[in-house]
Amino acid sequence: MSKDPAEALRRTVHRLAESLGNLFVEAFHYLALFGIGAITAWAAVVAFLGMLDKGAATVDDILLLFIYLELGAMVGIYFKTNHMPVRFLIYVAITALTRLLIFDVSHHHRPDMGVVYVSGAILLLAIAVLVVRFASSRFPAVAGGRSVNERRDEGD
Repeated sequence: MSKDPAEALRRTVHRLAESLGNLFVEAFHYLALFGIGAITAWAAVVAFLGMLDKGAATVDDILLLFIYLELGAMVGIYFKTNHMPVRFLIYVAITALTRLLIFDVSHHHRPDMGVVYVSGAILLLAIAVLVVRFASSRFPAVAGGRSVNERRDEGD
């Protein structure tokens, strides 16, 4: 009988440690998300004010704002769903490569293999988006016995 109270105490300590661990992880998670969201918003405002100060906005500047918009959307989706939207990461990469391509062509005015490489990378990322979208529609993630799409349809 001396084993039962010890086992009960062990389970109680385990539950308490697990609860505290979950609390600390979630607190850090939300604090980090607020920090990332705030820094993204701050960087977007600074970039926008820089455009206003300059008196003009280039395509490069506008694409930079789109990158900030996509990063902010990623943070928002992650807040709501606790899932990292991989497609948004690919969108950010496509936008960043497009920005690099436009900057390179507009400043160097010479076509070279770098343009082809960056264009190929953009094409590969676009194909990756198609693959991810097809896979997520064909094989939806399952959580709690229901697919993510089913939960979204129910308003969860």
